Amino acid sequence: MSIAIEPEVCSPQQAEMFAHDFNDIVANVEQSVVGANRTVRLAIATLFAGGHLLLEDNPGTGKTSLAKAIAKTMQGSQRRIQFTPDLLPSDITGGMVYDPNTGQTSMRRGAVFTNILLADEINRASPKTQSALLQAMEESQVTVDNETHLLDAVFMVIATQNPIEQAGTYPLPEAQLDRFLVRTSLGYPSTEDTIHLLSQAYKRDRSDLVARVISTDGLIARRQVAAGVQIDPAILRFVSQIAEATRNEPKRVAVGVSVRGCLALVRLAKVWAASYGRHYVLPDDIIDLAGPTLAHRLVLDIESELNDVKQVDIINRILSMVPAPTMRGA
Repeated sequence: MSIAIEPEVCSPQQAEMFAHDFNDIVANVEQSVVGANRTVRLAIATLFAGGHLLLEDNPGTGKTSLAKAIAKTMQGSQRRIQFTPDLLPSDITGGMVYDPNTGQTSMRRGAVFTNILLADEINRASPKTQSALLQAMEESQVTVDNETHLLDAVFMVIATQNPIEQAGTYPLPEAQLDRFLVRTSLGYPSTEDTIHLLSQAYKRDRSDLVARVISTDGLIARRQVAAGVQIDPAILRFVSQIAEATRNEPKRVAVGVSVRGCLALVRLAKVWAASYGRHYVLPDDIIDLAGPTLAHRLVLDIESELNDVKQVDIINRILSMVPAPTMRGA
């Protein structure tokens, strides 16, 4: 069992170096995904924060291209699973296989034993198959036949799903949504970006333009730098107050943000601050990240679902009501 060691305090110089490396990776990925800088930054920040990413958008907006581009920027192993109704949990985690020649059983490792796992159209698999990812996403390990198998130190699930197509799909359970650090979308590119893409229509797979620019060891080292970014207790109180407000939201929210959600927001905010060359978190970082980090963790009541209330609108309303700290936080 590993013991968590408190990270060293991030210095201004380390934050500046982190921002330089972060922006290089963003520019690398943007060769594949044009005109979506904020979404790309959120995705890379999720990678550095050690979390998992859910890309939810309409067909043809580049969800899979972004996921493949992030996977290719890593100098590690990548695997892709096309989720379908007949996909089995053992296809993800692996299972024990009998060898008739030796009379022995051995562990056959599934797709989850990798650094970057692209789970394409994750909501097309059955809930039983979806749940096979729960332990892996939360604990970086899987249990097969009562034996626990550790995953790599760098392990990230990048899942995509189409929110408008319901036939043959299974909504992700709340427990699994809570395992995703960030849920975001790409949207459609601007007219100029669309023309640029159309002018390069001969490039059928733009993720081929992405180079491998960071190793797993380099990623772990940068995660430690981000973990040392300073955050004022007043900002931590601000995060707690936001979560409490979601739990006390009358007649709208059945289940509010958990402590896991608060921890996710703090971890991402540290990376976000470092990505801009700061060694401290600002209240604006929390406000900027609250939507993509917390909205998908809200479970709405039946009336809100029937009235098509958006989770992100509730988060934005709460942010307008909970006063942010006035100190700089440096």
